[in-house]
Amino acid sequence: MTSFRDHLPIPRRRVLAGSGAAVAGIAFSGAISELFVGTAAARGRSGYGPLVPDPHGLLDLPKGFRYRVLSREGEPLRSGEGPVPSNHDGMTALRGRNGRVHLIRNHENRPDARVAVPAVPGLTYDPAAKGGCTALILDSHQNVVAERVAIAGTAVNCSGGSTPWGTWLTCEENEDKAGTNGYTKDHGFVFEVDGASPRRTGAMPLTAMGRFQHEAIAIDPRKGIVYETEDAFERPFGLFYRFLPEKPLGGTGSLRAGGQLEAMRVPGVPDLSAIMDTGACFEGLEWVPVPDPQARQTPVRLQDFGPKGITHAQKLEGCYWGGSCVYFVSSFARSAEGSAADHFGQVWRYEPQRRRLTLVIVFGSTTDIQLPGETPDNICLAPGGGLMVCEDGDGSQHVYGLTKRGEVYAMARNRQNIGTAAEPEWGEFSGVTFSPDGGTMYVNCYMPGTTFAVTGSPWEGN
Repeated sequence: MTSFRDHLPIPRRRVLAGSGAAVAGIAFSGAISELFVGTAAARGRSGYGPLVPDPHGLLDLPKGFRYRVLSREGEPLRSGEGPVPSNHDGMTALRGRNGRVHLIRNHENRPDARVAVPAVPGLTYDPAAKGGCTALILDSHQNVVAERVAIAGTAVNCSGGSTPWGTWLTCEENEDKAGTNGYTKDHGFVFEVDGASPRRTGAMPLTAMGRFQHEAIAIDPRKGIVYETEDAFERPFGLFYRFLPEKPLGGTGSLRAGGQLEAMRVPGVPDLSAIMDTGACFEGLEWVPVPDPQARQTPVRLQDFGPKGITHAQKLEGCYWGGSCVYFVSSFARSAEGSAADHFGQVWRYEPQRRRLTLVIVFGSTTDIQLPGETPDNICLAPGGGLMVCEDGDGSQHVYGLTKRGEVYAMARNRQNIGTAAEPEWGEFSGVTFSPDGGTMYVNCYMPGTTFAVTGSPWEGN
């Protein structure tokens, strides 16, 4: 995840006023119901009412909802391994035994991180790197019964994705080589993390899946093919990949057996941002083998993919599997930064069986209407409450819900001011995910690192 503050200035949108509007407008074109394929959320919902100011100044929620703080940066890890690291980012919630939930949480730490992931023997890849993951175990009442380091010594752990066999693939949004920024090993890899037993997966990079600025992954649960997004910050922008594992769906550790990494080529389309018509469809999509997945001399996106070239896109972030398709998100594109056109978000659908790519949604770009986080960033499909979108922009920071009718409603607002009274600033949300039973929403505040569990009677009635 890279904040809007890391890019060129854009017009500040009008933020929700007062205690939070129940429903906000959104400018988009396309069939929004497409995003809810295969979920109960397809029936839609118009929101849960206005946000109620939190007397404790942490998290505003609609009436009928409540939160519990599960973990905060700087507090002691229950394992005694050190303090809770900073920069809480992507996260998953996996089913444990006896009604327990395993949360695995990324820490997008760079060399200047406030609180590093503690280096633990057997779980540390590069002692000079400060990122990694922590794992929490919750009982059926949302009490934290364990919290520990799950992997350490990785760099800029942004997002990732869960596997069909119950592990988490954490992605390094970084491609620094050994000797850069003090690192002692190459970075830019995917690592598998077992939240229940971290030493089963250790700290071994899945090198065959490529070395680049990874963002997120999604796995085809039928064939085991892994789809990967790349959030590259400079031109040429990132690529969309697929990894064909030698041992698909083989369980924990199977991805270490290797496989083939390929990049998507849309014939005649060098830059996805140039496509602005929803419903635009491209048949005969090609997958081109990556010449050097390890990027030993040249970053993957700069490598020679032949005379036809390869297809790039700015801000490739979210990636998830729905029905029989994989969906991926371009959070925004700006011509001033080198994209072919400007947009505030695209959602693409790839149908593997038909080798067909379709532009499903294009988000608008006017400044007098609400957009969900200005662009779609961290997203998840909520079992009974719609699509949830984490906001990453200027001003107030929200988790928004998005219905099939195109209505946007505020689900949560961060009240932790990391600025000053005169010039307030709020940290972005990240890592939104739901418990296996659908009754709890977990979400992170990136800064100061805080993990919340949100429950309420409206969800319990679903």
